[in-house]
This record gives sequence, structure tokens and C-alpha cells, in this order.
Amino acid sequence: MDRQARIVIVGGGIMGVGLLYHLATEGCTDVLLIEKGELTSGSTWHAAGQCPNLVGNYNLAKIHDYSISLYRKLEQLTGQAVGWHGCGSVRFALTEQDVDWFHYLHGIAASVGYHMEIVDVEKIAKLNPFVSTEGVLAGAWTQSDGHADPSGLCNAMARGARDLGAEIVRHNRVTDINALPGGEWELVTDEGRVVAETVVNAAGCYARQVAQMVGTDLPICNIQHHYLVSGPVPELEERSEELPVTRDPYASAYLRQEQKSGLIGIYEGARLAEAWPPSGQPPWESDSELFSDDLERLMPWLGRAMARMPIFEPAGIRRIVNGAISHSPDGLPMLGPVAGLKNFWLCCGSSFGIAQGAGSGKFLAQWMLHGDSEINMTGFDPRRFGVFADADYMAARGRQDYSRTYATAFPGEELPAARRCRTSPLYNKLKAQGCVYTETFGWERPKWFSPDGREEHLSFRHNNVFELVREECLAVRERVGVLDLSGFAKYDVTGPDAPAMLDRLCANRVPRRGRVALTHVLSEGGRIGAEMTITNFDDETFYVLSAAGAELRDLDHLEQGRTSDEAVRIDNVTDRRGVLVLAGPRARDVLARLTDAPLDNSAFRWLTAKEIDIAGIPVRALRVNYVGELGWELHPAMAHMAALYDALKESGAEFGIRDFGLYAVNSLRMEKAYRSWGAELTNEVTLIDAAMDRFIKFDKGDFVGREATLAQRDRTLQLIYFSLDAGDSDVAGGEPIFAGDECVGVTTTGGYGHFVGQSLGFGYVPPSLAEPGTPLTVDLLGQRRSMTLHQDPVYDPANLRLRA
Repeated sequence: MDRQARIVIVGGGIMGVGLLYHLATEGCTDVLLIEKGELTSGSTWHAAGQCPNLVGNYNLAKIHDYSISLYRKLEQLTGQAVGWHGCGSVRFALTEQDVDWFHYLHGIAASVGYHMEIVDVEKIAKLNPFVSTEGVLAGAWTQSDGHADPSGLCNAMARGARDLGAEIVRHNRVTDINALPGGEWELVTDEGRVVAETVVNAAGCYARQVAQMVGTDLPICNIQHHYLVSGPVPELEERSEELPVTRDPYASAYLRQEQKSGLIGIYEGARLAEAWPPSGQPPWESDSELFSDDLERLMPWLGRAMARMPIFEPAGIRRIVNGAISHSPDGLPMLGPVAGLKNFWLCCGSSFGIAQGAGSGKFLAQWMLHGDSEINMTGFDPRRFGVFADADYMAARGRQDYSRTYATAFPGEELPAARRCRTSPLYNKLKAQGCVYTETFGWERPKWFSPDGREEHLSFRHNNVFELVREECLAVRERVGVLDLSGFAKYDVTGPDAPAMLDRLCANRVPRRGRVALTHVLSEGGRIGAEMTITNFDDETFYVLSAAGAELRDLDHLEQGRTSDEAVRIDNVTDRRGVLVLAGPRARDVLARLTDAPLDNSAFRWLTAKEIDIAGIPVRALRVNYVGELGWELHPAMAHMAALYDALKESGAEFGIRDFGLYAVNSLRMEKAYRSWGAELTNEVTLIDAAMDRFIKFDKGDFVGREATLAQRDRTLQLIYFSLDAGDSDVAGGEPIFAGDECVGVTTTGGYGHFVGQSLGFGYVPPSLAEPGTPLTVDLLGQRRSMTLHQDPVYDPANLRLRA
């Protein structure tokens, strides 16, 4: 079988075939899919085939919506039967918080474009006269939902891909994958050798084994999942119309009609079983494998499900399916490049593979072929996990994700599994002072401080920590605050060719010696790939900072952006340096007591950097911050963090220094209209769309994405910054923006500006609607809130505080 292909996909389940089909529809047909057994023989064949629209992630909702829209017409497109049942579904709300969440999801539905209604129990009874609504406050009715035959869907896309010229080889296992000197990949198979420019791991439950062939690992946990099919149900035999699927948090189950029988799928909350313990690695010879049923493990959820649909219980159980489903730690699929490898991609890790297979394939194919996707792929990028995501982490997070399938996801909720993977030396010290932590890329980072021991009452509205966050914000605005932000990604980029390399990668100019600059890495298509802060210490020594969650992604930007003939060294120093943010009008007074270095404006201006001693500790001091005040980021060696923090707190006591967290940072950055990477700044938009034109220096010469950006100088979207009229909730992102009754845009992030007393947000709309004075509204938790558009930050628009 020795041959070559542009792209080889390993794995013939719904994810791999979905990608194959969409590569082919994009015009790329030099693609070979290799499957070790039959198509669908992993997890796909035994899946229940559920296709819900209702998910709490805006970009994932786009994936689901596309999949469903394709599945409805797939049989017509390919001639292959798919068994589509467009019966709709209803999910139950059992608490007022669930209802608030439904209102948020209703906004996502309006933004994405699928039908959703929040219905009362009377309407639920009309949709399903056999369901018990005891304890139910409302239902989320998504009319376009359905279910289908998983094998039919997979085979239909396979047929469509073949018809377009793509190739599928079955019963041929990939046994090894080797990197070749020229940058290609050699795949060793049972039937011979294949050389490919690009490889995609779409191996489902076997994705870890395939990843290990190239020296990496994946945070995927394979969990057993049961669904049960009843005997014939007389009440259903008398009906011609199919019941909608019911999703019930009380039973942690989905319940639906299966022909004239019932089907119940349980996501048990305890005693979960991994599919292949203890290693979690399925044997290669396992095809179409099911596991012994364990009904005892499903109690009491099965009893609750029967009580919810009483007509199912007398019918008894005719068939039990217990198969493996792969879960990522956060429940999102893994779509994108593997860190540190070139042209090796993932399309796996989906616990709802049927609902996500087509959409994942479409948007991943766009990214692979064109360098960008039409949706924001940040949340699906596999590089969101690092080496901290080891086997124990995978098992704990995967189990947690499975057990919370029907749990409402609250803003600010911190889940307990596999925490404290990465901590700064201040962790215990701050914890003792009431610090409540949030996690980003394994790092525990201060979120807010509880001086009186209170716990946060999670809510979609302003809650019991609202005033505490306000106090943190006021301390920074009026006095001085200190924040441990050691999770920043940090790189030393050194060597004689470092300036030229960085200049080629970034749209902004590389800063002069002693200066700090905000820069952006663009794709060849001109879309935003990364945001970095670059400090020039001596023309061959650059200190590059980026977001904590982008550590591996931006390391790839740097390492893969370096040419083979450039003398540049790139060191990831994230774990070696800590970061303390000292900000507020008294920040200079606090530092002046601890250093002999001059701190006045003439000696240490805004957007400059120096290596100085503070309390006898060598520190990289950058006069920059993300909260819009006089202040410094202080970057000592990680081992010196505790001593530096203690010195700052002691020096600042006279000035009322206060610890603050990321809740406060969000409030303060919204007042300054600072964009957020991954939300306002994404692969969907250009810097021009994001109103960041000032960070593009076309006159400096060539840089990655320059020509594409020039060609797109007319905005197709425009970022808007706005405040809202009074209310008890703020923009979270994904809410619809309306002009009259027409949905014209979507929000990205928001928060309450405690110092200015306004609810603030960002969003994207057509340029014609972006002028101040345009009458727009946003739907927040079922209420239309009027927007006031601002061209400048509502706090200190002239940056006088930063330059103080």
C-alpha cells in the first residue's frame, strides 16, 4: 500500500468521517482516511444518536446547529438513509437559576439562529402528555432537535466524501507514525507505508494510543455510558406523532421514543466506570465492543427516570447498551493542532460526537485549509491543556464532566476535580487571607478575596460578593492594589536575529530598547492569532508575555515562526518567573520605599521597562498593567515571589494596600475598554474589525498577514463598546444584539464597572450600526436592555492615570 497523500485521517468514526466529508466539500480531495475496523466500529455505532441544539457555549452551539442542519438534508445530498427524526426536545428547569440559564441559552439561540422557546408546564404537557412535570418550573423547547441513526449519518458522509474523490481504507490499522526529515509524516500500517503532509488523529477512544505514537499524550478519559430500550409501550403504539426528547436534570437522563418503545440514557453521578481500567487504554482488537450492564450503578437515577415517564416502566427492559464514550476534561471537543508538532492535528475528544461530528469537521477543515475558521476555535484548541493534564487529571476531570452532563453551569463556578496543578509560592499565604481561586491552564489564580469567610452564592445576577469586588476595585482606583498573576505565559526570545523574527511575526513594530509594546500575531489571512506584550531589554533580549491559556499556542507561534537560518533562542520561562501587579495612584509611593531606582516619569515612563532591585530582589519591572492605573508589573524569579510580596504589603500598609483578584480585573479593564484575547480578539476577525488599527504598522514592511489585512481594510464587522441601562445582571458573552426586533450582532464579554457605576460590554455588529447614538438593545436573561455606545473608554479616556 505504499503511497502518498496530502492529508491522512486516522479513525473512521463520526468525527473522522465528518472531517473527511468537509475537507472534500472544501475542494481538498487528496485525503485518505484509514480505519482499523469498519466505519463506526468504535463509539459511533452504539451511540443513541442524540442531536440537541441546546448547549451553553456560543461557539459549540454553532457546531451543533450546523450538524443538525446538515443531517436533516444529508440523505437527500448523498442518497444514504440516515434515519433522521426531527422530533424536537424539551429540557426541564427545576430551579429559578435553571430558568435564568434558559434565558441565557435563549439569547444564544437568537444569536446562532435556531428555534428555542421557554415554555410552561401546560405547554410541556401538550408536547408530551405522558411526562410527569412534578418539580418542573419551565422547559426549554428546541423544535429543530432530533435524533438519527449514527451509522447512517457516518456512512452518508463517507459516501459523499468518496463521491467527491476522497478515499477510505478499512481494516487497516496504523501501527506507528514517524516524523520525516523533510517535515512530512510516515504512517506505518498493516498494509504498508503512507507518507502524508498532514496527519489528523480522529481515533476516538484510541486517540491516546495514536498520540503516543508521536511522543505526546491526550487528556481523554473513556467512560462507560448506558442507555436502555424498553419493550413496546401501548400508549406510543396508538400515536402517529413522535414525542420530543425529554432531558431531565432530576434523573440526569434523556428519555425519548424509540419506534414504539422507550429509550432512557443515564448519566449517573456516582460509581462511574472507566471503559478500560486501570490504564484507560482500549485494546486494539476491540471493535464494536460493549460492556456488561450494571443496573445497580444507575440507581437512583433510573428510578427517577421511570417516575418522570411512567409509561416506560410497565414495558420492562428489552435491551441494554453499555459502551464507551470519550470525554475531555472540560467537555469540549479537541479540534486543532498538537502543541510542538507541525501539521499534526486532532479531531477527537467529543462526548457528543454525533451532534458535533459534522460541525467539528466543517470548522476544522476551514482552519486546516485556509488558516482560519469562521467561528472562534480558541475553546476547542487542544493546546488549552498542558503537561499538567496527566493520567490522574484526565480520570478526575473526565468523570466530573460525565457526571455533570445535565447540571446547570453557573458563572464563576469552580469545580473541585484535579485542582492545584500549578501554583505560585503565594498560594497558601493568599489562601489564608481569604483568597478564592480560579483555574486557568492549570494555574490557580486569585479571583476574589473573602475577608469575612463568606462563600459565593453562584448566580447569573449580581450576588453576595458584588460589594466585596467593588471594594477591591475602589482600592485599586483610589489607593493601591496587589495581584499575583504568575500564570502569565512568559518567554525569553534572544539572539541576533530575534528582532527580525519578531518584526516579521507581529503587526506592530518591535519596541526599541527599554520599551514595551502590545503586539499581535496574525494568520496569513489577516485574522488575529495571538496577542503578546514584548519588552526589549538589549536588542538581542526580548521578554514576551501572553495570556495564561495561550502558553502552548503562542509558544508554537514563536517556534514555528522561526526560520531554520535564524539565530534565535526561545525559552519558555513561565514556571521560572512570577508576576506581581502593583497598581493604583499610590503605587509609586509603595515602590519608592523599596528601591533606589528612580521611578519618576522622566526616568521611568509608561510603557518602559527596567531591571531593578526591589527590597534587594532583582526584578524585571514593566510600567504597564491591565487595569488602567499608575503601576508596574513586577517579574521576579519564582523563588523570590513570597519575599517580594511581603515587602510590598509592608511598604503599602500605610497607603491602604489591598489584594485583589480577577473579578476586579475584569471590572477595571471593562472601564478602560481593554479587549480580551479569545473573546474580542479571535480568529474570526481582523485588527481592523476589532478597532485596533493603531497596532498595525503597514509602513514597517512585510509581516505575516499584511497583504490580507490591506485587502480587508473595509470592516465587515465592527467591535462596539457600550454601557447598559440599569439592571441586576451583566453581559457574559454570546447574547444577541438587536436593532428593533432584528438580531444584528452578538456580545463578546462584559462586566460591571464598579468605579463608574455602569454595566459595560463589548460586541460585534455591522459597521453601519456601530455609530454612537444608534438605538440598539441586548437580551439579558429575558429582558431587553438599552445600549449606549461609546467611542472612548468610560474611565480616563486620555490615559492620564497611566501616565501619572
